[in-house]
Amino acid sequence: MAKTDRLETQKKPGIFYALTDEGIELPVIDITHDTFAVSLTETDRDELLLQFLKEQEPLLQMNPWIRNALLRVVLRGSILAKAIRQSRRSYLSGLGTYLLKLGPGHMGAAYAKPIDIRIAASLPALGARIRLQDVAHLLADTLRPMLDAQPGARVHFIDIAGGPAIDALNAAILVRSALSGHSVEIRVLDFDAAGPSFGKRALEALRAADAPLHGVDISLKHQFYDWNEAKTLRDRLGDLDGIAIGSSEGGLFEYGSDDIILANLGALRDLTPKNFAIAGSVTRNDEPAKVMLATGNAALQPRGIDAFRALVARAGWKVTTVIERFFSDHVLLRKD
Repeated sequence: MAKTDRLETQKKPGIFYALTDEGIELPVIDITHDTFAVSLTETDRDELLLQFLKEQEPLLQMNPWIRNALLRVVLRGSILAKAIRQSRRSYLSGLGTYLLKLGPGHMGAAYAKPIDIRIAASLPALGARIRLQDVAHLLADTLRPMLDAQPGARVHFIDIAGGPAIDALNAAILVRSALSGHSVEIRVLDFDAAGPSFGKRALEALRAADAPLHGVDISLKHQFYDWNEAKTLRDRLGDLDGIAIGSSEGGLFEYGSDDIILANLGALRDLTPKNFAIAGSVTRNDEPAKVMLATGNAALQPRGIDAFRALVARAGWKVTTVIERFFSDHVLLRKD
């Protein structure tokens, strides 16, 4: 049973909530709701990047040992800082990433401290929110003509390292009106169970009366998957009847090595329908991305889009859409 002191006491109208395995009640991100939607002009983007670089300069000039010691003191007790710290030279967990995407206005008093509000308002956190929004729209825009062409077909979302699969859930919200008559399954291929566990509860909340996915025949299934073992994808996917679409937002293309990406894309090319497409994000190879990596130390691979295009071509894929953003480019891949 959830601890009542970890429940959200100031729920916002039109927002639905779900519990983590630890009993923390979090809002379910719905990018069609005004408080989650992000809209920026090119001028906004340029100004925010300049401000970010200026703010990070003193940290970069500091001795790394002193900088890390100082940050440990400043960030003590922060739930977001803890998640980021655990990702050093590794991966940011599905739930840790989800918390970053909530935005400063949705950080609950039951678990967030003032420093968490500041982190949630930072440019990297805003970048994660925009990344989710872009990938959800890429999925939805790709899915709509498939739904129209195959009435009543079963729909499979394949979400690699998807955590709570909030990108797939939001894509489903965006195409809600076109899902009538379709049965939808979201398969989350992830080695961490906590994110998909929250994702299942988030889906339950989204299917409640008056919620965005009420009445939709949709389910979420977690399958343990280590992307280092791409040969096991056949067992995870089986026969994908009907419509299939994939995503890995903030996952495979940002953290995986060249060999891991090639192995996974090779398997997906062979195991999925010919019109299968996959959306995701690619870490940029520019100054803001390098500054972020220097102060964050996550094991992101700053390839840049040109190197990524050449890489996926070796696996029989092509990049058909690129959205340039902070720190990462958001892409759609189709079989070449």
